[in-house]
Amino acid sequence: MKAEFAGLTDTGLVRAVNQDAYHIDPQGRFFIVADGMGGHAAGQEASRIAKEAIQKYLSEKWDSAEPSHILLENAFLLANQAILDDQQIHPDNADMGTTAVAVIFRPQEDEVTGKTTEKSWYGNLGDSRIYRLRGDRLEQVSEDDTWVAQAVKAGALSEEDARVHPWRHVLSQCLGRADLGAIEVESVDVRPGDRLLLCSDGLTEELTDEAISNYLQSGASSQEAVTTLVKAAKEEGGRDNITVVTIALDDNSDTASDF
Repeated sequence: MKAEFAGLTDTGLVRAVNQDAYHIDPQGRFFIVADGMGGHAAGQEASRIAKEAIQKYLSEKWDSAEPSHILLENAFLLANQAILDDQQIHPDNADMGTTAVAVIFRPQEDEVTGKTTEKSWYGNLGDSRIYRLRGDRLEQVSEDDTWVAQAVKAGALSEEDARVHPWRHVLSQCLGRADLGAIEVESVDVRPGDRLLLCSDGLTEELTDEAISNYLQSGASSQEAVTTLVKAAKEEGGRDNITVVTIALDDNSDTASDF
């Protein structure tokens, strides 16, 4: 399968510092978005540490026999420990943490047939998100680690109320915690023609899923799509840092990269 991809991060119109970070593997094997939190520049440091730790582990272990879901989980665990270690060295940053979402596209051998196929997995902690656009249907693939998301899932809160709830930014999970719980690592079905979106909540806080879907369906290239999405989020207020990565999957694109 081929993929065309692009990423963009922006400080937004209110924040003085960009605490988001992202990484796109040049070969299109994996993609990472992190949204840091903490006083002063601590959030910026947390997202950087997480991005670099996940990137380094995936690169070094990519050709190992480690199953993909374990590979991704271990990358997140290593990132969490890297942040904890930095907190010990810099006590002023003891409250820093970061969300993280990542998608990997990795060949995997079927245990029964022995045939090697491409399989996609995602990992998630926090409230940055992964979406899949298939045709005209946009679906949130990841599940937010927030009190509000849990309330919606339990039927105690509507989607509409969740968008404006004062606790919508309260995380139940993030990297940088000694009591880290289970990491959401799941396979994700992708097909030629699908488009994946990884983003920080600076995008979803400003744009509805319907608006995001319309921009992604515009037929624009990945670079045009990320530029348009960031611009639209800023036009709606740009109250937080905004980071967007898009991956367009297409077997027939002359400009796409194989993975």
